[in-house]
Amino acid sequence: MAGTKALLTLENFINGKFVPCSSYIDSYDPSTGEVHCRVPDSGNEEIEAAVEAARAAFPGWSARSPQERSQVLHRLADLLEKSLEDLAQAESRDQGKTITLARTMDIPRSVQNFRFFASSILHHTSECTHMDHVGCLHYTLRAPVGIAGLISPWNLPLYLLTWKVAPAIAAGNTVIAKPSELTSVTAWMMCKLLETAGVPPGVVNIVFGTGPKVGEALVSHPEVPLISFTGSQPTAERIAQLSAPHCKKLSLELGGKNPAIIFEDANLEECIPTTVRSSFANQGEICLCTSRIFVQKSIYSEFLKKFVAATRMWKVGIPSDPSASMGALISKAHLEKVRSYVKKARAEGARILCGEGVDTLSLPPKNQAGYFMLPTVITDIKDESCCMKEEIFGPVTCVVPFDSEEEVIQRANSVKYGLAATVWSSNVGRVHRVAKKLQSGLVWTNCWLIRELNLPFGGMKSSGIGREGAKDSYEFFTEVKTITIKH
Repeated sequence: MAGTKALLTLENFINGKFVPCSSYIDSYDPSTGEVHCRVPDSGNEEIEAAVEAARAAFPGWSARSPQERSQVLHRLADLLEKSLEDLAQAESRDQGKTITLARTMDIPRSVQNFRFFASSILHHTSECTHMDHVGCLHYTLRAPVGIAGLISPWNLPLYLLTWKVAPAIAAGNTVIAKPSELTSVTAWMMCKLLETAGVPPGVVNIVFGTGPKVGEALVSHPEVPLISFTGSQPTAERIAQLSAPHCKKLSLELGGKNPAIIFEDANLEECIPTTVRSSFANQGEICLCTSRIFVQKSIYSEFLKKFVAATRMWKVGIPSDPSASMGALISKAHLEKVRSYVKKARAEGARILCGEGVDTLSLPPKNQAGYFMLPTVITDIKDESCCMKEEIFGPVTCVVPFDSEEEVIQRANSVKYGLAATVWSSNVGRVHRVAKKLQSGLVWTNCWLIRELNLPFGGMKSSGIGREGAKDSYEFFTEVKTITIKH
């Protein structure tokens, strides 16, 4: 095939070395629909090699002090930061996101992840208690678990990979990571920096490939006692099944069907642009994106008019365009899935106010086969619709009216997910009441996506198991033991 030789070909990174694979799969540029790199199609053999390397590296790495490991993480953060532009360009091309988002969010946050956990690992404390009446002192120790299996998704590739790698190795574990086969390039680029940063061979191993092949080999391996996964609920169910015979520690960060609740006393000048962003940032491909907007009836018409006008200003363009607000969706299959929800809504009698099937998208000739879609607003839709119940994970949001506080809390909680919510009101008492009653692991009020990494991140119900953050990640990536001394 003409041009194949020019394609970037990735290699697995095992025991500090790049290792070729016997077979490869194609990875596509979402903005053109063309193959732009080849990714290893790894399996059991590669996982066995990675486990051997991680096992051999564990005693030496876990024996290092937190201060020594912290220094390595800081050096890696510095190297990532020096490569920010190259990484941002690669992430934008590989994932379809805008270059602006990659430059301002994905890569800076990847750098921050290493710096944050390099610092937090130095500040954990243990517990101690006395039982004077029996002459005993009790205290706790935490130790790294061993080999951590890390599986990260395609929507925020390096951002979420480093969110797992950093706390795992900071705590003294060695890791085997599997990025999404759809977005593997920045993980491969990070591997080039590990030796210079001082990461010993075998501490970080990256094995590329598909979930059913290499993912299952990793999850079911008896010497990998811990799995951290971010992705879909069906995949999480499979991970739980494969992990059950080994009683593995699991952290599962899954999907959401996140509500925004907009009360009549909301500041619409702040609310509308923020809610457009929370609905359509990264093409709506963020688990925290808003996909159900409940607006109090007294301001419903005003909100809808202004929200649709603001959405139409949200520019869809090629990812390399610095002025674009939104790029391309991840794949042709995903684009078709997202579009199918709009078709279902229309068939149910809902109104499509802007976007898919209503407005025209203009693209350069070379991007006509790319996976682009306009931000789409749906209204006159029932709560029972699949568009109001299921995670679409694309640039589609539904806007519906509500009457009372009690009613909207019940409706917001009526889905199987419970990841995030936003509440817009100038009434402080109401904000606290509603936040307390919402079944969501995160609730933002009068803002969106402002994160404090020290605090727990994760969802309720079908949005996952466990939490991530300074204390929570440390506890997940370590085992605690209680020691009793009689004196």
